[in-house]
Formats: sequence, structure tokens, C-alpha cells
Amino acid sequence: MTHSGETQTTAVVLPQLLKPTLLVVDDEEGPRTSLRVVFKDEYNVLLASEGVTGIELAKKHPIDVAVLDIRMGGMSGIELLERLKEVDPAVEVVMMTAFETADTIRQALRLRACDYINKPFDLNTMRDAVARAMSRRSFSAEVRDNAEKLQALQTELQQLKLEEEMVRTRGEIYASIIHDINSPLTVISGQIQVINQRIGESTRIDGAILDEVKDRLKRITRQVTACIGISRRYLGFLRKAAAETRRIAVNQILDDLKDLLRAHPQVKNNQLVIEPLAHDATVSVNGTDLIQILLNLTINALQCASQAHRVQIRGYILTEPLGLTAFEDGPNDRFLNRDGFDNSAPVVALSVRDDGPGIPATVLPKLFQSYFTTHPQDGGTGLGLCIVHRLIKEAEGGLHVHSIPGQGTVFTAYFPARLGSSTETTFTHA
Repeated sequence: MTHSGETQTTAVVLPQLLKPTLLVVDDEEGPRTSLRVVFKDEYNVLLASEGVTGIELAKKHPIDVAVLDIRMGGMSGIELLERLKEVDPAVEVVMMTAFETADTIRQALRLRACDYINKPFDLNTMRDAVARAMSRRSFSAEVRDNAEKLQALQTELQQLKLEEEMVRTRGEIYASIIHDINSPLTVISGQIQVINQRIGESTRIDGAILDEVKDRLKRITRQVTACIGISRRYLGFLRKAAAETRRIAVNQILDDLKDLLRAHPQVKNNQLVIEPLAHDATVSVNGTDLIQILLNLTINALQCASQAHRVQIRGYILTEPLGLTAFEDGPNDRFLNRDGFDNSAPVVALSVRDDGPGIPATVLPKLFQSYFTTHPQDGGTGLGLCIVHRLIKEAEGGLHVHSIPGQGTVFTAYFPARLGSSTETTFTHA
């Protein structure tokens, strides 16, 4: 009980800080015992009389510093040093021996030993050596931790840059929504104006005027239906979750791509040909993602040369799984997402071919790296093909690149599909 005016205190038990671990391996009991007595208050000291036991202890316990005798029966201290570095490359090691030679010193340093002490050792010298090793261990851990944080920040920055570029490109895609809907809205507006003119102040409509009004109302209905279809299609593209991804018609995507590219400045001086599937098919890919894949590949092809050249977008269907063994990476070829590709027949292939200068063998392996570009500093972000790679992986598709310098380049994207029917369309811009 506490009397009035007295202050009751409660003892707070702080958790004991974890001690670093020191491993001592020596076939002589005297040095082992001495080191345990010297360091028992500062370290968790583990002792071993030979190398095999030392390795077993290192596998079971994270070792910060190890003190090893070079001359031991069985496994030598040099061999033990090498084996400990295989278990944990960050472990710091102090070597000790009564038989110092230039060769053993070179071997120990080559295997990244921290220090070298002669036997019989002076306790202060040993204390200093272990302290330096522990300081080096702590510094290395801090460097690794900072490197990991830097890598995480770089990854986050790259992710933000990718998302920024994807948003920019999708802004162009969604601008086409306005373009697509604007046409039927213009027709609707015109039809309504004509109807108002025909009806005027009339209180009764019959005969030819009635027939004309009915015809124009049918036209308005068709245009309203077109607007609804356009809005539903693009709103469906916005759904990013895999469970919400709808199957989309490939030829419709190619038709939308045609509208996007019609006014693109890169098309003006080049020839662009789009050849849809002879018989339409659907793929289970987010529609905006597929447009962005094709758009990035096409813009890349259009920009491959300053002089006028031809770019062809072509769709076709494979009734059998793709023979992946035929696609070997080499100076002229790369196949991306080989392991993640859902190679289930039928497969839709969408190729983007140009007759430009081709891609040098030294450049081909770097194409899909973030920020890599062959264009001038203000000519591109270097993210277009990186985004293509990412979207192909998300769609469980595959991408093959074939390029021969002087003959041109073909990018072919592959997706598992379902066969369907659709009208054929071809768009050529010269």
C-alpha cells in the first residue's frame, strides 16, 4: 500500500540487446578458452576444435566475426576461411598462427581475411583486431542496407516513370473516345435540326413530312446506339483487374488503332498499312493495354528512320501452339516472356514490320531496358518498349523481335485466342 504523499514507482525491464556472435576455431584448447573468457561479456562466443564443426556452427548461427587458427589437423584455417565465406560472404575473419609465411598471408588476404595475428597473441592486440573486424562488419551491413534502400527507391522511381508514360499514352487513346463519339453526336445534332425545321410550328404531322421524320428518328436511334457501343467498349478497357478483363475483338482494336494513327505526325511522311484478321478472334487482354502495345510498337517502327519508309501491321491466326524451340535468342532475334507465355492454341499473332535500317546486334539485347533509346536526348523517353514488355507479361503473351541490319525489323506479339467472326477492314495511308 502507498501512503498519501508517496510516489509509487514501477520497475521497467529493458530488453537485453542482442550480442554479436564470435566464432573461435582452434585445435588447441588453451587459446579457445582464453578467447572465450576475454570476449564472453561482449559477444556470444561459439567454440570449435576443428573446421567441420566450425562450418556447422556457422550454418546454424549468424556469425559476425570468426577467429581461425591457420594450422589445424584436418581442414586448414585457409580452407575454413573459404568455406565460411561461402556460408556468409559478409562474415569478418581474423587469422592467427605461430607459423607465419608470405604464402599464407597472401592466401588469407585473397580470401578477404580482415586481420592477421601471430601466436602467442597479446590480449590487447586480439581485442583491437576483433573490434576492427566488428566495426568492418557493421559498416558493411550499413552499406548493404543503404544499397538496398537505394535500389528500392530506384525501382519505385522507375515504376512512377513507367506509370507516367502509360498515362500520357493512354491520354492519347482516350482522346480517340471523344473523336469516336463526336461523329455520331454531330449526325444526331444535324438530324434534330432538320426535324425542327420540318415540324416548325405545325400542330399536325402527316404524309411525306411524317415519313421523313420517322426516317430521321431511325437514323438518330442508330447513332445513339453507336455512342452507347463506343462508351461501353472504352469503359470496358478501363477495367484493369484480371477478373474484370473482358475478351475483346482483335479487329475492333486494329480499327481503333487506325483512328489513333490517322492524324499522327509520324504517319504523314511514311506509308502505314493495317491488315486485320481474315476471320476475327477475341483475346483476353485489357483493350487499352493491347492498343498501347501496338501503338508503342508502331510509333517505334515509324521513328526507326528519318527517310520515308513502310510500316505494316498485320494480324493472323495460328491453329497450333507456337513452336518456341524455333525461337532462339541470337544477334538477330529475341523472344520475351518465354516462361510466362500462355502458348495455348489458337494463337493470335499481331506483327509490326518496317523496312527501315534494322537493329544492330549490339543494340538488340538493350531494347527493352528502362530509359534505353537510340533517339536524340529530346526524341524519346526510352520507356515505350519497356512498357510493351511489361504489358505483354501481364497479358501472359509472348513477343518476338527479328531484325536484320539493312533489311528492317519485325515485332510480333502472340496471345492465346478464341475464334469468332467479324467484318474485314483495311486502312492504307500513303
